[in-house]
Amino acid sequence: MSETTTTAPQTPIHWFEIPCNDIDRATTFYETLLETTLTRHNLGEPMAIFAYSNGGTGGCITQHSKQKPGPQGTMVYLACNGVLDETIARVSKAGGLVLLPKTEIPGGFGSFACFRDTEGNHVGLHSV
Repeated sequence: MSETTTTAPQTPIHWFEIPCNDIDRATTFYETLLETTLTRHNLGEPMAIFAYSNGGTGGCITQHSKQKPGPQGTMVYLACNGVLDETIARVSKAGGLVLLPKTEIPGGFGSFACFRDTEGNHVGLHSV
């Protein structure tokens, strides 16, 4: 019998997908919000991938026939360490709606805010 050695992940999150109805609109929203460029791919369905380091948590915006955007979906929190206030200020400029303003997390865990994106998803922002 052979032994297989595995390394425990640093975080339980490996990949996330934020569904959209319009890949161009959603990509523009997140690029504007986070002041970054997403990488476009099409693996049978169009997607725009957030930049991430090798071995880090990755994710994308996806226009997938089996995924529908909406407020009752999975909740994702995007990191914006040190720029939470500036990021919140860009939500409405990018076409979204702030649902919960900056809120401190008791116990020294930073602050967060929540917004609705251009596709109707409920998404969070977090800063330590």
